Amino acid sequence: MLISQRNWLARMAASSVNLFQGMNDSSKKTSVLFVCIGNSCRSPMAESIALRDAADLFESSSAGLSPLGVVQKLTLETLQSNGYPTDGLYSKPILSAAWADADLVINMSGYPRERAFPRSEWDKVEDWLVEDPYGCDRAVYQRIFEDIRTRIASLTARLSESAADK
Repeated sequence: MLISQRNWLARMAASSVNLFQGMNDSSKKTSVLFVCIGNSCRSPMAESIALRDAADLFESSSAGLSPLGVVQKLTLETLQSNGYPTDGLYSKPILSAAWADADLVINMSGYPRERAFPRSEWDKVEDWLVEDPYGCDRAVYQRIFEDIRTRIASLTARLSESAADK
């Protein structure tokens, strides 16, 4: 079951209150874990975009609920054609250490956080409704890339504001 837009907006508002709870050391970068279903399209895109565009504010990584074991060729081509790094991107599961280290988990799986991460720290999870480009053409991958890049720019602005307020 995919999360509805209204539910997503309500969760965004609620999660933004606690988003940076636990970030006491202003010199520490926020650790962001991007998650999608297969860690093959959306979350590797987000990891790469964040590595280039927001490395000064947060450390990024990615994982999948049910990793496919390969980053899709069109994901890599889309990133490369837009000037983003692809070295080191690979499809992997959510490891306990990665979850524990994450200050913020961006859930792009299409499932609400309570379903995607049963019995977890939901206050550190933010749901993003991002279409899955798996199996689609280059134009769809490019559109999804632009959507994710815009969302990361917004996240970067929020992190910057939060850091300035401390």
